[in-house]
This record gives sequence, structure tokens and C-alpha cells, in this order.
Amino acid sequence: MEEISPKKSELKKSCVNCGAELTYAPGTTELKCDYCGHTETIAPSENGFEELELKPYLEKMGSQKHSEEITMLHCKNCGANQHIEENYKSLSCIYCGSPLIIEDAYKEEWILPGAVLPFQIDQKKAFQIFKKWVDGLWFAPNNLKKAALDPEKTRGLYAPYWTFDAQLYADYTGQRGEYYYVTKTVGSGKNKRTVQERRTRWYPASGSVSGFVDDTLIKASNQKTGVIPQKIARWNLKMLKPFDSSYLAGFVTEKYTIPLLEGHLESNKIAEQIADSWIRRDIGGDTQQVTSTDMTLSEETFKHVLLPVYVSTYRFKGKRYNFFVNGQSGVISGERPYSFWKIFFFVLAILCVIGLIYLFSK
Repeated sequence: MEEISPKKSELKKSCVNCGAELTYAPGTTELKCDYCGHTETIAPSENGFEELELKPYLEKMGSQKHSEEITMLHCKNCGANQHIEENYKSLSCIYCGSPLIIEDAYKEEWILPGAVLPFQIDQKKAFQIFKKWVDGLWFAPNNLKKAALDPEKTRGLYAPYWTFDAQLYADYTGQRGEYYYVTKTVGSGKNKRTVQERRTRWYPASGSVSGFVDDTLIKASNQKTGVIPQKIARWNLKMLKPFDSSYLAGFVTEKYTIPLLEGHLESNKIAEQIADSWIRRDIGGDTQQVTSTDMTLSEETFKHVLLPVYVSTYRFKGKRYNFFVNGQSGVISGERPYSFWKIFFFVLAILCVIGLIYLFSK
């Protein structure tokens, strides 16, 4: 009988001492047993990153050797598709907190990640960042801390992104503008004066630009709620490591909901912006007008990458709030409630101070 090899993205390792599942220790290259403390080093990849040729995937998705099935749970409330490791005590959506039912798990084809950016801070550190953020909030309700500060609700997520590489070439026509100044007399009588007025001389310009566009990052998931804020969606991609499922142990892994084709179209828009920037730099002068651009992309490749985020959902007076911590840099962004009465009394105090100043000035 032919032996079936385990899924690359679902490989699990057990502790040699006690048999418990090993989990990734953020900021290291080790797997750790949370029960007995045993550690194992994650072996570095000998192959490095593998950029996948874009065209075959766009023509026939899922038929390549870099695709496989993974067990997924779909959140009916916000639309996130997530694979949750077995060591979680309760199954709930990492974005919106809605319960997930293990019986609803299903198999779905996905493009294997080509790279992963391992967590650099652990769950304890992420929770400390959140606590400090809550403590520093102005006009927050007094009982917010009691409602929000539950460390068990802070969970690590590997969020999916696409990266695209390409050789860019663009022909262009346009105009180069150079500033010059003329002296003009304005006003009359005592108000008569001279001013310098800026004008522009335009010269025709044309040419071509070319270069390599590296790692254009495009988000690969869409949710109705709990969208990762742009403020924290910045990672140092130079720290990417070749994909190894060991880095996923103990964390939630989200499957992309934005297909490769849609991500590619979005990356083309960014390539157009890059081309425009290169063209304007090539035209030179003080200002530029780009009349036409004929851009082509060649040797296009892509990667499916997983990037680290800590997510927490908490409820306050019947409303759900989210906060996010970048799992690499520790940058935080979140939603928060406001206390009507604190704002009211603050404004009232300001009005009283203004009133007193006015009375004393009389």
C-alpha cells in the first residue's frame, strides 16, 4: 500500500519527553513544550524561498505541486476562513469571537505558503502592550479594563498576503516643467509693492524606464468585521523565512479569501504607481506632466506569505471591539468606547475656565 505523506501545512510535532504537542516560541527558532519545557530547534531550510511562476496559477488554479488541501473552519458571521490548532481549548473566530463548530470543518484546496514571518513577540508581551494601551486611553469608561483585559482572548494569527515580483518596462511621453519667476507690481498708492510670481516653462519629454519590482505586498483576506488596520500592517519582509509548518504550531492560520487573480490585479495598480514615480524622476525638472504610459510586466512570480498579528475581541455594553498588535514590531491599533459623562464634564470644565477668565478680565 502506498504511504500517504502528511500535509506540509498541517505537520505537528510531539514532545519526546511527555508526548504533548510542541508549539513555536516567538522570537526564536525553537519549538517548546508548554508542559515540561523541552525545546527542539527548527532546522533551517536548505532550499530558500521559491518564487512561483504566476501565469500557470492564473490559468489553472490548484493543479500544481505547490497546492494541497487543508482543514478549514468558516466563520458565518465575518467570513474568515481559519485553521485552528488542536491545542486551543475553545473554538471561536479570532476576528469576531463567534463560535466555530468543529463538525463544520471541511477540506479546501489552497496554495501552500512560500514564506512565513515568525512571531517575534509572545502572547504575554502582546497582552502587556494592550494593557498599557487601555490604561492610557482618554475618556474611556471606568469599567472598560474589567471588560477588556482578559489575556485568554489575545490570540496569535498568521494572516495571509500575496507578494508579487516582476520586471517592469514602460515607454512614456510627457512634459518637463521648469520654474522661473517674474517681478510684478501690485496694488496702488501706499499699498503699491512688487512681488515675485512663479511661472512654468514646459518642454517635451519622452523615454523609457525599467527595473525590478520586488515583493509588492497585497492583503489576501477580506472580512466583514475585524479588518487588520493599515497602521499595523507593516512588516520587515527581509525577516521572512522559507515556509515551515513548525512556525505555525500554537497559532491560528487564516486562509486567503481574496483569490490570486484579484490580488494580481491589485498589484498591477501598484506597479502603475511605481512606473509613474520612475517616469517623473526620469523626466526631471521642477514638475512633470505624464501624457501617456505603456507599461509591461514580465517574468512575473508570486508567493503566498503568512504574517504575524495578535488579535483580540472584547465586548463592552453589548458592542464588540477589536484590537490588533503587530506580531513583529509590537505596534498596536484598536477600537475603543468613549465615556459620554467624562467628555461632558471635561467640556463643562473648559467652559467654566473660559467663563472665569472672561469675568476676571472685566
